[in-house]
Amino acid sequence: MGLFNEKVFRGNGMKRSEIIKLIIICVVILALGYSGSFFVREADNWYESLKKPIFTPPGWFFGPVWTVLYLLMGVAFFLVLRSGTGTAKGKTATACFIFQFVFNLLWTPLFFGLKQPLIAFGDIVILWLAVLATVGSFYRVSKIAGLLLVPYFIWISFAAILNASICLLNQ
Repeated sequence: MGLFNEKVFRGNGMKRSEIIKLIIICVVILALGYSGSFFVREADNWYESLKKPIFTPPGWFFGPVWTVLYLLMGVAFFLVLRSGTGTAKGKTATACFIFQFVFNLLWTPLFFGLKQPLIAFGDIVILWLAVLATVGSFYRVSKIAGLLLVPYFIWISFAAILNASICLLNQ
């Protein structure tokens, strides 16, 4: 009786192939998300020299937060795909997810790679709107999927305030 025993999945409604898809989606989202960490390491001295608001979290905090958020995104996206992308709601939710994820991936190279907090702020405003639309579109397909993205929306809201504060403090 292994982990992928079919009896296990009949109990919770998931097949082995679905578990594999879920794992692949989460791994891809994590890998793409962490691809931006190269830019962060390259800009450590620059970032440390910036004036930051008092509510800036310590550097070690970002990795665990993003790991959880990317995993939540992966599970939510899996649930939307599982519910069927053949419907108009499913297609809209998938398009929203891809759109917001592109802006998510652009933020780090803009902020850390190009050292352009103001341009990154423009990106995060678009990202915030896109995440809001994604939460709504996911919720219409799967309530659980929509709710899983709420922590991401809250974090992006906080990150936008942090980004704006850094822009204002370093004019």
